[in-house]
Amino acid sequence: MAASAHKKVTNAVHRHRHLSKQGLLERAFTFAFRGLVYAQIWEDPAVDMEALAITPDSHVVTIASGGCNVLSYLTADPAKITAVDLNTAHIALNRLKLMAAQTLPDHAAFHRFFARADDKANIAAYGAVVAPRLDEATRRYWEGRDMTGRRRIGGFARGIYRHGLLGRFIGAAHLLARLHGVNPKRMLDAQSREEQLAIFERELAPIFDKGFVRWLTSQPASLFGLGIPPAQFEALAGDDRMDNVLKARLKKLACDFDLKDNYFAVQAFGRGYAAKNGESEGPLPPYLQAANHRAVRDRAERVDVRHINFTDFLASQPAASCNRYILLDAQDWMDDEQLNALWAQITRTARPGARVLFRTAGEPSILPGRVADDVLAHWDYRADASRDYTARDRSAIYGGVHLYVLKGADA
Repeated sequence: MAASAHKKVTNAVHRHRHLSKQGLLERAFTFAFRGLVYAQIWEDPAVDMEALAITPDSHVVTIASGGCNVLSYLTADPAKITAVDLNTAHIALNRLKLMAAQTLPDHAAFHRFFARADDKANIAAYGAVVAPRLDEATRRYWEGRDMTGRRRIGGFARGIYRHGLLGRFIGAAHLLARLHGVNPKRMLDAQSREEQLAIFERELAPIFDKGFVRWLTSQPASLFGLGIPPAQFEALAGDDRMDNVLKARLKKLACDFDLKDNYFAVQAFGRGYAAKNGESEGPLPPYLQAANHRAVRDRAERVDVRHINFTDFLASQPAASCNRYILLDAQDWMDDEQLNALWAQITRTARPGARVLFRTAGEPSILPGRVADDVLAHWDYRADASRDYTARDRSAIYGGVHLYVLKGADA
Protein backbone atom coordinates (compact mmCIF):
# COMPACT_ATOMS: atom_id res chain seq x y z
CA MET A 1 0.00 0.00 0.00
CA ALA A 2 2.77 2.45 0.92
CA ALA A 3 4.64 1.75 -2.33
CA SER A 4 1.45 2.22 -4.35
CA ALA A 5 0.65 5.49 -2.57
CA HIS A 6 4.19 6.78 -3.10
CA LYS A 7 3.88 5.97 -6.81
CA LYS A 8 0.77 8.15 -6.98
CA VAL A 9 2.66 11.03 -5.32
CA THR A 10 5.45 10.67 -7.86
CA ASN A 11 2.91 10.60 -10.69
CA ALA A 12 1.50 13.89 -9.43
CA VAL A 13 4.88 15.61 -9.04
CA HIS A 14 7.21 14.14 -11.67
CA ARG A 15 6.86 15.99 -14.96
CA HIS A 16 10.43 16.09 -16.30
CA ARG A 17 13.16 13.64 -17.29
CA HIS A 18 14.92 11.94 -14.39
CA LEU A 19 18.36 13.51 -14.96
CA SER A 20 17.19 16.99 -15.93
CA LYS A 21 17.59 19.76 -13.34
CA GLN A 22 13.82 20.00 -12.86
CA GLY A 23 13.49 16.22 -12.80
CA LEU A 24 16.08 15.91 -10.04
CA LEU A 25 14.26 18.57 -8.02
CA GLU A 26 10.96 16.74 -8.42
CA ARG A 27 12.48 13.48 -7.22
CA ALA A 28 14.17 15.17 -4.28
CA PHE A 29 10.79 16.61 -3.29
CA THR A 30 8.97 13.26 -3.41
CA PHE A 31 11.73 11.70 -1.31
CA ALA A 32 11.32 14.45 1.30
CA PHE A 33 7.52 14.07 1.19
CA ARG A 34 7.56 10.40 2.19
CA GLY A 35 7.60 11.09 5.95
CA LEU A 36 5.58 13.35 8.23
CA VAL A 37 5.19 16.73 6.53
CA TYR A 38 2.55 18.61 8.51
CA ALA A 39 2.11 18.05 12.25
CA GLN A 40 -0.29 21.01 11.92
CA ILE A 41 -2.26 21.74 8.77
CA TRP A 42 -1.82 25.26 7.35
CA GLU A 43 -5.28 26.12 6.09
CA ASP A 44 -7.60 28.22 8.23
CA PRO A 45 -10.58 26.07 9.37
CA ALA A 46 -12.62 29.14 10.34
CA VAL A 47 -12.51 30.32 6.73
CA ASP A 48 -13.16 26.79 5.50
CA MET A 49 -16.25 26.25 7.61
CA GLU A 50 -17.72 29.61 6.65
CA ALA A 51 -17.13 28.97 2.96
CA LEU A 52 -18.36 25.38 3.06
CA ALA A 53 -21.55 26.17 5.02
CA ILE A 54 -21.56 22.63 6.44
CA THR A 55 -25.00 21.28 7.37
CA PRO A 56 -26.13 18.14 9.25
CA ASP A 57 -26.60 16.28 5.95
CA SER A 58 -23.15 17.15 4.57
CA HIS A 59 -20.76 14.47 3.36
CA VAL A 60 -17.40 16.23 3.48
CA VAL A 61 -14.55 14.81 1.41
CA THR A 62 -11.19 16.36 2.23
CA ILE A 63 -7.49 15.77 1.96
CA ALA A 64 -6.44 14.73 5.46
CA SER A 65 -3.01 16.37 5.83
CA GLY A 66 -2.21 16.82 9.55
CA GLY A 67 -5.81 16.23 10.63
CA CYS A 68 -6.39 19.52 12.48
CA ASN A 69 -9.08 20.66 10.06
CA VAL A 70 -10.68 17.23 9.78
CA LEU A 71 -11.35 17.26 13.53
CA SER A 72 -12.26 20.95 13.51
CA TYR A 73 -14.93 20.37 10.83
CA LEU A 74 -16.68 18.08 13.32
CA THR A 75 -17.65 21.20 15.29
CA ALA A 76 -19.91 22.13 12.33
CA ASP A 77 -21.84 18.84 12.79
CA PRO A 78 -21.58 17.20 9.34
CA ALA A 79 -23.15 13.80 8.74
CA LYS A 80 -19.87 12.28 7.58
CA ILE A 81 -16.26 13.20 6.76
CA THR A 82 -14.06 11.16 4.46
CA ALA A 83 -10.41 12.16 4.87
CA VAL A 84 -8.07 10.88 2.15
CA ASP A 85 -4.30 11.13 1.82
CA LEU A 86 -1.40 9.40 0.10
CA ASN A 87 1.05 10.13 2.90
CA THR A 88 1.17 7.22 5.36
CA ALA A 89 2.37 9.46 8.20
CA HIS A 90 -0.63 11.77 7.75
CA ILE A 91 -2.99 8.81 7.75
CA ALA A 92 -1.45 7.58 11.00
CA LEU A 93 -1.63 11.06 12.57
CA ASN A 94 -5.30 11.47 11.68
CA ARG A 95 -6.19 8.08 13.13
CA LEU A 96 -4.19 8.80 16.27
CA LYS A 97 -5.96 12.13 16.82
CA LEU A 98 -9.39 10.62 16.29
CA MET A 99 -8.78 7.69 18.63
CA ALA A 100 -7.20 9.96 21.26
CA ALA A 101 -10.27 12.20 21.15
CA GLN A 102 -12.46 9.17 21.89
CA THR A 103 -10.32 7.42 24.51
CA LEU A 104 -8.41 10.01 26.54
CA PRO A 105 -10.35 10.76 29.73
CA ASP A 106 -10.93 14.49 29.35
CA HIS A 107 -10.03 17.68 27.53
CA ALA A 108 -7.02 18.28 29.75
CA ALA A 109 -5.42 15.00 28.63
CA PHE A 110 -6.29 15.66 24.97
CA HIS A 111 -4.91 19.21 25.23
CA ARG A 112 -1.70 17.98 26.83
CA PHE A 113 -1.25 15.43 24.04
CA PHE A 114 -1.85 17.68 21.01
CA ALA A 115 -1.50 21.28 22.19
CA ARG A 116 1.50 20.93 24.48
CA ALA A 117 2.75 17.75 22.79
CA ASP A 118 5.93 17.77 24.89
CA ASP A 119 5.15 15.71 28.00
CA LYS A 120 6.23 12.15 28.84
CA ALA A 121 2.77 11.65 30.33
CA ASN A 122 1.51 11.57 26.74
CA ILE A 123 3.52 8.45 26.04
CA ALA A 124 2.11 6.72 29.13
CA ALA A 125 -1.42 7.73 28.10
CA TYR A 126 -0.80 6.44 24.59
CA GLY A 127 0.31 3.04 25.85
CA ALA A 128 -2.41 2.64 28.46
CA VAL A 129 -5.45 4.12 26.71
CA VAL A 130 -5.00 4.95 23.03
CA ALA A 131 -2.79 2.20 21.59
CA PRO A 132 -5.06 -0.73 22.51
CA ARG A 133 -7.85 0.80 20.40
CA LEU A 134 -5.76 1.65 17.32
CA ASP A 135 -5.81 -0.40 14.13
CA GLU A 136 -2.68 -2.49 13.57
CA ALA A 137 -1.17 -0.33 10.81
CA THR A 138 -1.48 2.88 12.81
CA ARG A 139 -0.09 1.31 15.95
CA ARG A 140 2.81 -0.16 13.96
CA TYR A 141 3.61 3.28 12.55
CA TRP A 142 3.70 5.10 15.89
CA GLU A 143 5.61 2.35 17.65
CA GLY A 144 8.06 2.05 14.77
CA ARG A 145 11.38 3.88 14.59
CA ASP A 146 12.21 7.12 12.80
CA MET A 147 15.49 7.80 10.99
CA THR A 148 17.23 8.52 14.29
CA GLY A 149 16.14 5.20 15.77
CA ARG A 150 13.60 6.67 18.21
CA ARG A 151 9.97 5.55 18.44
CA ARG A 152 7.77 7.95 16.49
CA ILE A 153 5.25 8.24 19.31
CA GLY A 154 8.06 9.79 21.37
CA GLY A 155 7.60 12.95 19.33
CA PHE A 156 4.67 13.81 21.60
CA ALA A 157 7.10 14.03 24.51
CA ARG A 158 9.57 16.16 22.54
CA GLY A 159 7.33 18.78 20.93
CA ILE A 160 5.77 17.24 17.83
CA TYR A 161 5.42 20.63 16.12
CA ARG A 162 9.21 20.90 15.92
CA HIS A 163 9.26 17.68 13.92
CA GLY A 164 8.11 16.72 10.47
CA LEU A 165 9.18 18.47 7.29
CA LEU A 166 7.37 21.72 8.12
CA GLY A 167 8.56 21.76 11.74
CA ARG A 168 12.16 21.39 10.63
CA PHE A 169 11.66 24.09 7.98
CA ILE A 170 10.41 26.54 10.61
CA GLY A 171 13.35 25.60 12.82
CA ALA A 172 15.77 26.27 9.95
CA ALA A 173 14.11 29.64 9.30
CA HIS A 174 14.56 30.55 12.97
CA LEU A 175 18.23 29.57 12.77
CA LEU A 176 18.72 31.66 9.63
CA ALA A 177 17.11 34.66 11.32
CA ARG A 178 19.28 34.25 14.41
CA LEU A 179 22.41 34.14 12.24
CA HIS A 180 21.35 37.61 11.09
CA GLY A 181 20.87 38.77 14.68
CA VAL A 182 17.08 38.44 14.78
CA ASN A 183 14.92 36.30 17.06
CA PRO A 184 11.53 35.59 15.40
CA LYS A 185 9.98 34.98 18.84
CA ARG A 186 10.19 38.75 19.37
CA MET A 187 7.00 38.99 17.31
CA LEU A 188 5.13 37.46 20.25
CA ASP A 189 6.11 40.41 22.47
CA ALA A 190 3.75 42.66 20.50
CA GLN A 191 0.72 43.91 22.43
CA SER A 192 -1.15 45.42 19.47
CA ARG A 193 -1.38 45.29 15.68
CA GLU A 194 0.67 48.47 15.55
CA GLU A 195 3.47 46.85 17.55
CA GLN A 196 3.31 43.75 15.34
CA LEU A 197 3.90 45.91 12.26
CA ALA A 198 6.70 47.85 13.94
CA ILE A 199 8.56 44.69 15.00
CA PHE A 200 8.14 43.12 11.58
CA GLU A 201 9.41 46.16 9.68
CA ARG A 202 12.30 46.76 12.07
CA GLU A 203 13.51 43.20 12.61
CA LEU A 204 12.16 40.65 10.14
CA ALA A 205 11.69 42.55 6.90
CA PRO A 206 15.40 43.51 6.49
CA ILE A 207 16.41 39.83 6.44
CA PHE A 208 14.88 39.50 2.98
CA ASP A 209 17.28 42.16 1.65
CA LYS A 210 20.32 40.01 2.46
CA GLY A 211 22.09 38.62 -0.59
CA PHE A 212 22.30 35.09 0.78
CA VAL A 213 18.59 35.06 1.64
CA ARG A 214 17.70 36.30 -1.85
CA TRP A 215 19.79 33.51 -3.37
CA LEU A 216 18.47 30.86 -0.98
CA THR A 217 14.83 31.67 -1.55
CA SER A 218 15.36 31.55 -5.32
CA GLN A 219 16.17 27.83 -5.03
CA PRO A 220 13.07 25.59 -5.33
CA ALA A 221 14.51 23.07 -2.86
CA SER A 222 14.56 25.75 -0.15
CA LEU A 223 10.75 25.60 0.08
CA PHE A 224 10.34 21.82 0.14
CA GLY A 225 9.79 22.19 3.88
CA LEU A 226 6.57 24.07 3.17
CA GLY A 227 5.38 21.12 1.09
CA ILE A 228 5.85 23.13 -2.11
CA PRO A 229 6.90 21.00 -5.12
CA PRO A 230 8.88 22.58 -7.99
CA ALA A 231 5.80 23.23 -10.15
CA GLN A 232 4.08 25.06 -7.28
CA PHE A 233 7.25 27.05 -6.64
CA GLU A 234 6.90 28.56 -10.11
CA ALA A 235 3.25 29.42 -9.50
CA LEU A 236 4.07 30.98 -6.13
CA ALA A 237 6.79 33.21 -7.59
CA GLY A 238 4.80 34.34 -10.63
CA ASP A 239 6.56 37.30 -12.21
CA ASP A 240 8.14 38.51 -8.96
CA ARG A 241 11.28 37.51 -7.11
CA MET A 242 10.61 34.80 -4.54
CA ASP A 243 12.09 36.82 -1.69
CA ASN A 244 9.54 39.58 -2.33
CA VAL A 245 6.68 37.07 -2.43
CA LEU A 246 7.76 35.38 0.80
CA LYS A 247 8.28 38.73 2.52
CA ALA A 248 4.73 39.80 1.60
CA ARG A 249 3.22 36.49 2.79
CA LEU A 250 5.17 36.64 6.08
CA LYS A 251 4.08 40.25 6.60
CA LYS A 252 0.45 39.19 6.25
CA LEU A 253 1.00 36.40 8.78
CA ALA A 254 2.77 38.73 11.21
CA CYS A 255 0.71 41.88 10.85
CA ASP A 256 -2.75 41.39 9.32
CA PHE A 257 -4.30 39.59 12.30
CA ASP A 258 -4.11 40.05 16.05
CA LEU A 259 -1.66 37.48 17.37
CA LYS A 260 -4.08 36.69 20.19
CA ASP A 261 -6.38 35.19 17.52
CA ASN A 262 -3.89 33.65 15.11
CA TYR A 263 -2.46 30.29 16.13
CA PHE A 264 -0.70 30.01 12.75
CA ALA A 265 1.47 33.02 13.59
CA VAL A 266 2.09 31.74 17.12
CA GLN A 267 3.26 28.41 15.65
CA ALA A 268 5.48 30.13 13.10
CA PHE A 269 7.12 32.58 15.52
CA GLY A 270 6.92 30.58 18.76
CA ARG A 271 7.11 27.00 17.44
CA GLY A 272 4.18 25.87 19.58
CA TYR A 273 0.81 26.97 20.90
CA ALA A 274 2.11 28.96 23.87
CA ALA A 275 1.54 32.70 23.55
CA LYS A 276 5.02 33.65 24.75
CA ASN A 277 7.90 31.41 25.80
CA GLY A 278 5.56 28.89 27.42
CA GLU A 279 4.18 31.42 29.90
CA SER A 280 0.54 31.25 28.90
CA GLU A 281 -1.85 29.61 26.46
CA GLY A 282 -2.13 31.11 23.03
CA PRO A 283 -4.88 30.68 20.44
CA LEU A 284 -5.83 27.14 19.44
CA PRO A 285 -7.43 25.38 16.45
CA PRO A 286 -11.13 24.67 16.99
CA TYR A 287 -10.60 20.97 17.72
CA LEU A 288 -8.29 21.75 20.65
CA GLN A 289 -10.55 24.35 22.29
CA ALA A 290 -12.19 23.20 25.50
CA ALA A 291 -15.64 24.37 24.39
CA ASN A 292 -15.50 22.03 21.39
CA HIS A 293 -14.06 18.93 23.03
CA ARG A 294 -17.32 17.12 23.65
CA ALA A 295 -18.48 17.66 20.06
CA VAL A 296 -15.17 16.39 18.66
CA ARG A 297 -15.20 13.36 20.97
CA ASP A 298 -18.83 12.42 20.32
CA ARG A 299 -18.59 12.89 16.52
CA ALA A 300 -15.15 11.38 15.90
CA GLU A 301 -16.69 8.12 14.66
CA ARG A 302 -18.18 10.04 11.74
CA VAL A 303 -14.70 10.36 10.19
CA ASP A 304 -13.49 7.71 7.75
CA VAL A 305 -9.75 8.00 7.06
CA ARG A 306 -8.68 6.46 3.74
CA HIS A 307 -5.20 5.84 2.32
CA ILE A 308 -6.24 6.65 -1.23
CA ASN A 309 -6.05 9.26 -3.97
CA PHE A 310 -8.88 11.85 -3.93
CA THR A 311 -9.94 11.10 -7.53
CA ASP A 312 -9.83 7.35 -7.00
CA PHE A 313 -11.97 7.63 -3.89
CA LEU A 314 -14.62 9.64 -5.70
CA ALA A 315 -14.56 7.18 -8.59
CA SER A 316 -15.59 4.47 -6.11
CA GLN A 317 -18.60 6.45 -4.86
CA PRO A 318 -22.15 6.59 -6.23
CA ALA A 319 -23.35 9.56 -8.24
CA ALA A 320 -24.68 12.51 -6.20
CA SER A 321 -23.26 11.15 -2.93
CA CYS A 322 -21.07 14.01 -1.65
CA ASN A 323 -21.60 17.73 -1.25
CA ARG A 324 -18.54 19.33 0.36
CA TYR A 325 -15.06 18.98 -1.12
CA ILE A 326 -11.79 20.40 0.25
CA LEU A 327 -8.77 20.01 -2.03
CA LEU A 328 -6.23 22.08 -0.06
CA ASP A 329 -3.55 23.10 -2.61
CA ALA A 330 -3.24 19.67 -4.26
CA GLN A 331 -4.35 20.93 -7.67
CA ASP A 332 -1.19 23.02 -7.96
CA TRP A 333 0.63 19.70 -8.31
CA MET A 334 -1.60 18.38 -11.09
CA ASP A 335 -1.28 18.39 -14.85
CA ASP A 336 -4.33 19.03 -17.06
CA GLU A 337 -5.19 15.34 -17.39
CA GLN A 338 -5.23 14.88 -13.63
CA LEU A 339 -7.28 18.05 -13.11
CA ASN A 340 -9.90 16.95 -15.60
CA ALA A 341 -10.14 13.46 -14.11
CA LEU A 342 -10.62 14.99 -10.65
CA TRP A 343 -13.29 17.48 -11.69
CA ALA A 344 -15.16 14.89 -13.74
CA GLN A 345 -15.52 12.83 -10.56
CA ILE A 346 -16.38 15.84 -8.40
CA THR A 347 -19.12 16.81 -10.82
CA ARG A 348 -20.45 13.24 -11.07
CA THR A 349 -20.59 12.74 -7.30
CA ALA A 350 -21.84 16.25 -6.40
CA ARG A 351 -25.24 16.57 -4.77
CA PRO A 352 -27.40 19.70 -5.09
CA GLY A 353 -25.83 22.49 -3.08
CA ALA A 354 -22.32 21.06 -3.45
CA ARG A 355 -19.36 23.33 -2.66
CA VAL A 356 -15.69 22.91 -3.55
CA LEU A 357 -12.96 24.80 -1.70
CA PHE A 358 -9.27 24.89 -2.61
CA ARG A 359 -6.16 27.03 -2.31
CA THR A 360 -3.49 28.05 -4.80
CA ALA A 361 0.06 29.28 -4.44
CA GLY A 362 -0.64 32.05 -6.94
CA GLU A 363 -3.60 34.41 -6.71
CA PRO A 364 -5.97 33.35 -9.55
CA SER A 365 -7.97 30.15 -9.83
CA ILE A 366 -6.09 27.64 -11.94
CA LEU A 367 -9.20 25.98 -13.42
CA PRO A 368 -10.23 28.25 -16.37
CA GLY A 369 -8.54 27.13 -19.57
CA ARG A 370 -7.40 23.85 -18.00
CA VAL A 371 -10.57 22.04 -16.91
CA ALA A 372 -12.90 21.24 -19.81
CA ASP A 373 -15.56 23.89 -20.41
CA ASP A 374 -18.40 21.37 -20.38
CA VAL A 375 -17.38 20.30 -16.85
CA LEU A 376 -16.60 23.74 -15.47
CA ALA A 377 -19.91 25.00 -16.86
CA HIS A 378 -21.67 23.14 -14.04
CA TRP A 379 -19.94 25.32 -11.44
CA ASP A 380 -20.26 28.92 -10.32
CA TYR A 381 -17.04 30.59 -9.20
CA ARG A 382 -17.74 32.89 -6.25
CA ALA A 383 -15.10 35.50 -7.06
CA ASP A 384 -16.01 38.15 -4.48
CA ALA A 385 -16.36 35.63 -1.68
CA SER A 386 -13.09 34.00 -2.69
CA ARG A 387 -11.21 37.29 -2.46
CA ASP A 388 -12.70 37.85 0.99
CA TYR A 389 -11.73 34.37 2.18
CA THR A 390 -8.22 34.88 0.85
CA ALA A 391 -7.86 38.12 2.79
CA ARG A 392 -9.14 36.49 6.01
CA ASP A 393 -7.16 33.23 5.85
CA ARG A 394 -4.92 33.54 8.91
CA SER A 395 -2.37 31.01 7.65
CA ALA A 396 -1.37 33.67 5.10
CA ILE A 397 0.82 31.43 2.94
CA TYR A 398 -1.52 31.03 -0.04
CA GLY A 399 -2.15 33.44 -2.86
CA GLY A 400 -5.78 32.44 -3.28
CA VAL A 401 -8.66 30.69 -1.52
CA HIS A 402 -11.29 29.65 -4.06
CA LEU A 403 -14.93 28.61 -3.72
CA TYR A 404 -16.97 26.91 -6.47
CA VAL A 405 -20.67 26.13 -6.01
CA LEU A 406 -22.72 23.73 -8.12
CA LYS A 407 -25.09 25.65 -10.36
CA GLY A 408 -28.83 25.19 -10.28
CA ALA A 409 -29.07 24.81 -6.52
CA ASP A 410 -29.72 27.08 -3.60
CA ALA A 411 -26.26 26.98 -1.97
